[in-house]
Amino acid sequence: MKLTCTQEKFKKAILNSERVVSKQNTLPILNNILFETENGVLKISATNLEIGISKQIGAKIEKEGKITIPAKLISNFINNLPSGENINIEVDNQNLKIKSGTSKAIIKGLMADDFPLLPRKNSDYILTLSSIKLKNIINKVISCVAFNETRQELTGINLIFKENELYFASTDSFRLVENKFLLEEGNIKDGYLDFISKKDSIIIPANTLSEIARIINSEIDEEINIAIEDGQIFFEINGVNIVSRLINGKYPEYKHIMPKEFQTRVVGEKSTIQGAIKMSSVFSKTKNSEIVFKIDSEAEKFFIEARSVECGENSTELMVDIVGPSQEVVFNSKYLLDGINIIGTGKVAILLNNESSPVAIKEINEKTGEVLDEYIYIVMPIKG
Repeated sequence: MKLTCTQEKFKKAILNSERVVSKQNTLPILNNILFETENGVLKISATNLEIGISKQIGAKIEKEGKITIPAKLISNFINNLPSGENINIEVDNQNLKIKSGTSKAIIKGLMADDFPLLPRKNSDYILTLSSIKLKNIINKVISCVAFNETRQELTGINLIFKENELYFASTDSFRLVENKFLLEEGNIKDGYLDFISKKDSIIIPANTLSEIARIINSEIDEEINIAIEDGQIFFEINGVNIVSRLINGKYPEYKHIMPKEFQTRVVGEKSTIQGAIKMSSVFSKTKNSEIVFKIDSEAEKFFIEARSVECGENSTELMVDIVGPSQEVVFNSKYLLDGINIIGTGKVAILLNNESSPVAIKEINEKTGEVLDEYIYIVMPIKG
């Protein structure tokens, strides 16, 4: 193999690939990135057997070939190169000779024939979504994913398909988040309705969606194409192809724990409520980091409080809008703060029924004051 390509494209392809490279030593080939020429372009691929990423970049190819190179080594070399120069690559006896400007290196590789084949998509894309909208949803729902692998299905994000909308949901059994995505005509491709007539939901590994969010450019809204087949999901964004296994199993039926109505609504500034919760958590040294919400409807007052034998006590009165009866509810401050942190609006709505039923956190349309239903975070109070 012998070729020349731009440093910018080469560096970006390495960056997209190297994070999924396996850290396990049982299969050394999974520590490597595959370089191969294909149809007049350079294809760069990596996999950890759960998720695979590939990117094709334009190159001036003088000689075809393929090789695998340690991901960490090539990434460190490329990241420390002075910018602006082209990359020249040549393979000689399983060694990769790489040169850019006055810098050059010889990196020992492994046989490309031992590299696992990435699954190829055999069906058409069924969905096309906005990359920025998808990234925002991923960043919201990823917070509630469980890390206990004894319940494998909770380590993923549940994607529920409806004719005109998608639901992304995650839970770790202590809190739950759901985000609704309204489908428009341009989102749905041929085959979508046929697909959802046979399958109404899937579970995507959280690590896969984390990689998707990392690859998405927050400044440029692009199309993400999605295909699903044979226990795998395929994404394509700006020439980067990602394939991931899906998690087998049935996701918990969570809809029934989400109250349809709430007696009390508190609306306040997100930053003010965040600060009060953080302050109270400093004074809460209990196992569950307990803080108390005291809502006095008649006096139109709202307090966030905490106390402990070791530290003392704290109480903060906040200026909020209150609708409904008085409440006194105890929360785990971390779980509560996680839900408020990922609110995308300047104001937040906290919806309650009583001291033992699920509490909801929602976003607010700051122009109309309307409580928005696209995103909902459910947290259980601490009883007693």
